[in-house]
Amino acid sequence: MEAKAVGKYIRVSAQKARLVADVVRGMGVDEAITTLRFMPKKSAAIIQKVIESAVANATQDDNADVDNLYVKTIFVDGGPSLKRIRPRAQGRATGIIKRSSHITVIVDEN
Repeated sequence: MEAKAVGKYIRVSAQKARLVADVVRGMGVDEAITTLRFMPKKSAAIIQKVIESAVANATQDDNADVDNLYVKTIFVDGGPSLKRIRPRAQGRATGIIKRSSHITVIVDEN
C-alpha cells in the first residue's frame, strides 16, 4: 500500500535538498525521521515534514501498518526560480537566482 506526499515551492535549491534525500532513501520511516531530526541542514527539517505527511496519508487507509512503512521513493525536482538584482561596484548590477524545489516522497509497507 503506497502513500504519497508532495512539498511544492520549497525555498531550498534542489541540489542541496538531494544531498539529504539520498541519505534517507530506502530507510524505515522511524529511522529516517530520527536521522533527519539531528541532521544540521535546512532541507532536513523540510524533508522530515514531507515524510511525516506521507505517513499521515498512509494512516488514512485502515489496512496500513505504520511500523512497517519505509521510504520507497524520494526525489527532488527543481521549481521556479526567483530572479533578483544585486547592486555592484561602479553602477553595475548582477543577477541573483533564488532557487526553489518540489519534494516528492512515496512510502510503502515491507
